[in-house]
Amino acid sequence: MDLQKFITEAAVLVIGGVATVSAGYYLIKDDIKTYFRLKFSDQKKEKENPLLPLRLQAYERLTIFIERINPANLFIRLHQQGITIAELQAIVLNEIKSEYQHNITQQLYISTPTWDVVKKLKDDTIAMVNNGVKSLPADAPGVDLSRKVLQHMAGIENNPYDLTLDLIKKDIHQLF
Repeated sequence: MDLQKFITEAAVLVIGGVATVSAGYYLIKDDIKTYFRLKFSDQKKEKENPLLPLRLQAYERLTIFIERINPANLFIRLHQQGITIAELQAIVLNEIKSEYQHNITQQLYISTPTWDVVKKLKDDTIAMVNNGVKSLPADAPGVDLSRKVLQHMAGIENNPYDLTLDLIKKDIHQLF
């Protein structure tokens, strides 16, 4: 009798265990399928998104552009001893426009609001240089223009070049 009772109890336990596992599987099988479908679709998207490297490169190039037109870097790079204010203005404006033209195609790969901010930053930089020239005598040395623009930048509470770089960083973080 003990053997029959043992077999009966074992069978009940096995059937109960199988029923519990089966019920649990049926309750969460949709969740498991959804998990694997999302996991594989994310991997597939990464493999199928050939624009991601181009977008990252565009953000890198715009970061370089912003750093190159930042007056703190621009005037140090372009200033020459004994240059006049008009000569420095022409060199600076030419450099800004050239850098912009070199990077204009990057707008295809970045968000429109970010491109608009970059374009406005370029225009504001040109305006800042031109306003600096207007406020100085025509025969002033180029170093006076550098000093004037850099003093103006020092007086700005939130550096627009740093703010634009922060915007680019936020855009990049949204890609991942």
